[in-house]
Formats: sequence, C-alpha cells, structure tokens
Amino acid sequence: MKAFLYGIALQWKLDIRSKTLLITCYIVPLLFFGVMGSIFTSVMPDSKETLIQSMTIFGVTMGALIGVPPSLAEIYRSDVKKIYRANGVPLYLGIVSINISAFLHLWIMSAIICIAAPLAFDAGIPENSGLYLAGLAVFTAASLAIASIIGLAVKDPTKTSMFSILIFLPSIMLSGIMFPVNLLPGSLETAGKFFPASWGYRCMTEQVFHFELFLPLLFLFAAAVIICAILLRRVSK
Repeated sequence: MKAFLYGIALQWKLDIRSKTLLITCYIVPLLFFGVMGSIFTSVMPDSKETLIQSMTIFGVTMGALIGVPPSLAEIYRSDVKKIYRANGVPLYLGIVSINISAFLHLWIMSAIICIAAPLAFDAGIPENSGLYLAGLAVFTAASLAIASIIGLAVKDPTKTSMFSILIFLPSIMLSGIMFPVNLLPGSLETAGKFFPASWGYRCMTEQVFHFELFLPLLFLFAAAVIICAILLRRVSK
C-alpha cells in the first residue's frame, strides 16, 4: 500500500512539472474559459446559467483526451516499461497513478472555473451542487478511461495526439456546450451520445437526479476499464 501511494505521489509531482499537463489541464482550458465565457455571455446572456458546466466539460474533455494518452504512451511504449519490470513494479501502477493524478488536476481546474465564473461573468452557480459534483466525478472518470484506451491502443506514440484530437473534436462539437443539440441533424445528435461529454453536460445541468442520465457514463466507464485491462495484458506480453 505504501508503494502504491508513493507511486501516485511521485506521478503527481511529475505531472506538476509536465508542460503537456500544464497546457492541456490548465492553460488552454482556462484561456478558453476566459475568451469564450466573455463571448457566450455577451451574445447569449442566458448562457450564464450553464457557463460553469459548459466550460468544465471543455476543460475536462481536453485535459483527459489530449493530456493523458501521451503520458501513457511514454510509459508503455518506451523503456520505462522495462524499468517497471526490472524493479518488480506491476504494470497497472502506471495507468492507475496517471489517472488518479489527472483526476485531481482536472478537479482543481474545475474548481478554478467554478469560483471564477460567478466573479468574472456573473455566471449562475449550479443549484444542486451534489448532483453537479456527482456528474463531474462520473464524467471525469469516463473521459479518463477512454483516454487510457487511446494511450494503450495506439502503438506509435507520435500518432497518439492525432487519435486524441479525432475523439476530442466531435466530443466537444456534439456535446451541446457550443449550441443546443436539437439544432443538429438527427444522425449527429445520435452520434454525440457515444461520447461522455454529451451525457456529462446533461448530468451536470440537471436539478433533479435521473439515473438514466448517469447510466451511459457508467457503462462507458465500465466498458473502457475492461478494454484497458485487455490492452494492458497485451502490452505486458
């Protein structure tokens, strides 16, 4: 247990010094929040009520899908994996520590948005804070699990970012944070339901708990964990 906690603490320190994580989990999401928050509230004053949720969805999606896969590829597609084996460290520790560290960083970024939005743009605070936090937790976990699939599945580390962007863009465009999903063609609205961002946004903007909104996120998370376990076994061979 001490070794496990030490591995997580070490990963946390490494992530703090990581330029990739700094950019994807803090700089770009917060810059997007500053710019788009001003635009949204000026063009669509009603967007103040869901500004925190919208900007959080963008930040978590970017931090997970763009920031996590390269870190996993750095471990499992390089000599770091050999170091793990030589020292008797279980290979799953890498993916677990990276995901826990990223989860904490994404929540810090989300907290900054939640505090700054009412001050900067007079944004509305989620009325049901418990439901908002529950939706954020499940959405973050599902996004990180899918990001882990990319990091483990793509054999060429140089192509990891390309695959991440291919998932990131439709996740954001079809999630409903930029414009209502009912304005999309039926096929695109349906396609958006295959991404965590769409369900995460709906969960975080609801005022009453609806288990059917959380169920797709839980299913995506469970399916992604199973796929990661299979991929991790292949990588270990």
